[in-house]
Amino acid sequence: MSPQLPHMPKRRHDVVIIGGGSAGYAAARTARDAGADVAIVDQGPLGGLCILRGCMPTKAFLQSSEMMAMMNRAREFGLAPVTPRADLSAIVDRKNRLVQEFADYRIAALRDPRFTLYESHAEFISPHDILAGNMRIHGQAFVIATGSTPHEVCIPGLDEAGYQTSDTILDLRRPPVSLLVLGGGPVAVELGQFFARIGTKVTILQRKATLLSHMDADVGRALEVSFREEGIEVVTDVSLQRITHTPSEKTAHFMQGGVVQTRSAETILHALGRRPNIQGLGLEAAGVQAIGGRLTVGQDMRTSQPHIFAVGDVNDLTPIVHLAIQQGETAAWNATQPNGLVRTIDHRLDAEAVFTEPQIGVAGVNERQCRERAIPYLTASYSFADHGRAMCMGAAHGFIKLLCRPENGELLGAQIVGPHAGELIHELIAVMYFHGTAQDLLRIPHYHPTLAEIVTYPAEAIVEQMSRP
Repeated sequence: MSPQLPHMPKRRHDVVIIGGGSAGYAAARTARDAGADVAIVDQGPLGGLCILRGCMPTKAFLQSSEMMAMMNRAREFGLAPVTPRADLSAIVDRKNRLVQEFADYRIAALRDPRFTLYESHAEFISPHDILAGNMRIHGQAFVIATGSTPHEVCIPGLDEAGYQTSDTILDLRRPPVSLLVLGGGPVAVELGQFFARIGTKVTILQRKATLLSHMDADVGRALEVSFREEGIEVVTDVSLQRITHTPSEKTAHFMQGGVVQTRSAETILHALGRRPNIQGLGLEAAGVQAIGGRLTVGQDMRTSQPHIFAVGDVNDLTPIVHLAIQQGETAAWNATQPNGLVRTIDHRLDAEAVFTEPQIGVAGVNERQCRERAIPYLTASYSFADHGRAMCMGAAHGFIKLLCRPENGELLGAQIVGPHAGELIHELIAVMYFHGTAQDLLRIPHYHPTLAEIVTYPAEAIVEQMSRP
C-alpha cells in the first residue's frame, strides 16, 4: 500500500458500480430505487459500449446501406432505376449526431444527483475498497460492469500490417476499395454487409464451418447464400497463418482443406471477438477469481467474492445488451437485499438478433443445444420463399424454425432468418414466457397477409407430428 494512501480522502457508499454502460446504469438505478446510497465509477468516455461503439452506431450505419440496397432494386418493383451513391462521411455524420443524442441522455442520467459519480479509473485495494483518482471509496457491495474491448489475437504480421476494429471502423470517412473481414460473428457479418453494399469488395474469412457458428448451422448457411448473391465472398473452415503487407494492400495467408490460400485487400477488419475489461481492476486484491480472462458468476450474478457482482460483457455469460440490463438489475437487487429473496435470471428466454439482410432472430434453445443437453424435441421449418407477404416484399431468403416438447408442444426455441426477424421473434418470446405451445400459436389470430402469420406453418407441422402414433 502506498504511504500516501491512509491520508487520501475516504468516502463510503452502500453499493459501488464500476462502469456506467447499459448494465452498470441498470444496476445503479435498481440499487437507488431500493434505497441504497449508490456510487458510479466510470473513467469515460461516458455512455457505454452500446451507445458509443456498439448497437446504436452500427444500426445507424446499417439503415443507410439497407436503403441503398432497396434503391438498387427499384427496377424489380416496377420503378425507374436509380444509381445511388454512398457518402460515407455523411453516414458517419448522421451516426455521430444520433450517438451524441443517445449519449447526452445517458450522461444526464448518470449525473443525476441521486447518484455519486466519480469520473475516474477504479482499482481494488481490498475486498471492500477501491481507489478512484485521489479518492478512496469503501463499499458494502460492488457491481463490476466494465464492458469489453476487441480481443487481442496472435496472428503473425497482423499488428505490423495494421487493421480496423469495430471500435475504429465506424469513424472511417472513405470506404476502402476492398476489405478483408476476419471472423464470422455478428459484428463481422453486419459490418461486412454494410461495406459491401456501399461499394467495397468484401471477403469474409471465418474459422468455423459456417457464419454465426454459435447458432445452428442452417442459420449460417442461409445467410451465406444471401451474402454470395450480393457479391460477398465467404470463405469458411479457415486457419489463419499470417498477414503480410505492402504499402497498398494487406494479405491474409490461411489454410483451408489442407491447401494454403491467400486473399488481399486494402483494409482488414479484425472481428475475432471481444475480451472483458478487467486489466488494472486489482481483482487479486478484491479476492475475485477470473477464469480465461472472464469473471465467472452464478445465476445471482455473484463472483467468487459474495459481495462483488459482475454483469454485462465482463462476465462469462452471453454478451447481449438486454441480458446485460437484466443482469445489472438482478445484481443490484441481490446487493441491496442481503436477507431477502435472491433473484436469478431465467436463461430459458435468452434471445439474440443480428441485423443483416436477411435479419436473424433466435430465442430459447437451438437444435445443437438440445442434442448436447439431451433435451427431446420436435422441429419444423417453413421457408419465406413460399410465404405470400414475403414474396410481395421481394424477401425470398430464409426460414422460420420452431422447436417444441414432444409430449405437449411447449415452445423450447425458435430461429428466424428473414425479413424483420428481429421484430418477429418477440411474438415467440412472449409465447415462451407463458410456456405456450405450438397449439397456442395456431389458436392466436394472425392477420393476413402479414409476415407474422408464418409462425403458424411450422406450428401446424409440429402439431401433426404430435398426433402421429
